[in-house]
Amino acid sequence: MNALGRRIVRTMGIAVLAVLVSAGCGWRGLNSLPMPGTEGDGPGAFTIQAQLPDVNNIQQNSRVRVGDVNVGTVTKIERQDWHALLTMRLNGNVDLPENSTVTIGQTSLLGSLHIELAPPTGTAPRGRLHDGSVIPLSSGGAYPSTEQTLAAVSLLLNGGGIGQIQDITTSFSTAFAGREGDLRSLITQLDQFITYANDQKNDIIAATDSLNNLVSGFAEQRPVVDRALKTVPQALDVLKKERETLVSALDQLGKFSALVADTSMQTKEALVQELKNLGPVLQSLADAGPALTRSLSFFAVYPFAKETLDKWFRGDYANLTAIIDLTLSRIDSSFFTGTRFEGDLTELEMQWGRTIGQLPSPYTAANPLVVPYHLNQGP
Repeated sequence: MNALGRRIVRTMGIAVLAVLVSAGCGWRGLNSLPMPGTEGDGPGAFTIQAQLPDVNNIQQNSRVRVGDVNVGTVTKIERQDWHALLTMRLNGNVDLPENSTVTIGQTSLLGSLHIELAPPTGTAPRGRLHDGSVIPLSSGGAYPSTEQTLAAVSLLLNGGGIGQIQDITTSFSTAFAGREGDLRSLITQLDQFITYANDQKNDIIAATDSLNNLVSGFAEQRPVVDRALKTVPQALDVLKKERETLVSALDQLGKFSALVADTSMQTKEALVQELKNLGPVLQSLADAGPALTRSLSFFAVYPFAKETLDKWFRGDYANLTAIIDLTLSRIDSSFFTGTRFEGDLTELEMQWGRTIGQLPSPYTAANPLVVPYHLNQGP
């Protein structure tokens, strides 16, 4: 076989081999093959993964950047549940916290997309990225793409009311024409109102807190309120059934009020006269007030009233005049009435011949306690 034949066979073999490789490995163009000269292939390089909600147009071999420096390459893109999972190969000198963020960025307005790694901004850095690290979906995001920005600008210009600015300005000019003073006064009043409202902000906050406490109280009493709402219709139904009775009662009350008013009108003169007659009585009672007050001191400490106490007790001795009845019948009635000895002393005195109720006795002619006892006076 000459050289030309060997060249043809070699070419056909390479073509068949390429077809077999593409059929068995899922050929996706040159980006599906490792590209020479990319970052993440040097000594100490390591592999990490990141979860993203969407990868847009990110392809394999896309650049991984920290700031504006390329530090790695995307080596694999796959689907994980309902989000994307990116595998990246980073240079060994990349020093980032383990809780870093990952974002899809764009080099320029029409530039290529890349993956941007950055330290966290809302939380403190923690750990360090290492081989096998996985950045979670909560730390993934994307900057607005050119298509999204142009779509938002188009929506603003076409449907956002920009075209009606002139009409709005013209309407305002027409409405305020000739009313500049009123507008100025309105602005001044609004400024004063806002100032007053700002001065009362503490009271407004306190009122809001009180209302919140009231609503909380109602919320805590919700079962009671529910029960009341269920009971009120029943009560109204009872009132509805008793409507005629209530109306009749109110009618009778009206008649009674009219009768009372008529009676008061008829007895008005007599009542006024009685009040006039009561006046002198009350005046006499008021005139007797001092004497009545002094008499109370006598009744409260009888028999030693405050006015006579100093006449009875003088210094270290007291003056006393007393008549003491020591007859047996008087002692019996004073100390033994209601006891088992009641009547004994009285009976003994009668045996001596004394007539009860007479002092001295016509028989003894003397007090039996002070006169010697004689046998002929009784057993």
